[in-house]
Amino acid sequence: MIASRLEDSHKYQEYAARFEQALAWLRSADLAHLELGVHTIDGNRITANVQEFTTALSSEKAYEAHRRYADIHYVVSGEELVGVAHISEVKPLQEFDDQADFCLYGEPKSRIWVPLHAGEYVITMPEDAHKPGCALESPKPLRKVCVKVLVSE
Repeated sequence: MIASRLEDSHKYQEYAARFEQALAWLRSADLAHLELGVHTIDGNRITANVQEFTTALSSEKAYEAHRRYADIHYVVSGEELVGVAHISEVKPLQEFDDQADFCLYGEPKSRIWVPLHAGEYVITMPEDAHKPGCALESPKPLRKVCVKVLVSE
């Protein structure tokens, strides 16, 4: 599932092969036993960050966004709630860090909440400010993989 605006849809086709490569890696890797941390799939074009943490209340988290990478948020075990809002709907809380391709943002006026369970994923594009790692009901352990796909060179 990709939730976005129609005017941004042309961006997805250009990088379809990278998304398929990333999803093929997710299908073939032993995600339950893979070592925590960053794994290179295709140089700087596709990397995967295997994470384990306890989800938090959404009020304790900030939105984030990237300019060069899309994120595939895949839940290995547990559950998480991901908030998604168009980047035009949020205000930055800091200067954008070009080297890290990262910035934190405040709360939007409107958002979409995507609940994810084991085996499910959501893709957030650079125009999507997103708040991952939120608890569905109460904080619980989560094992997830965030695959970063380069979409702007």
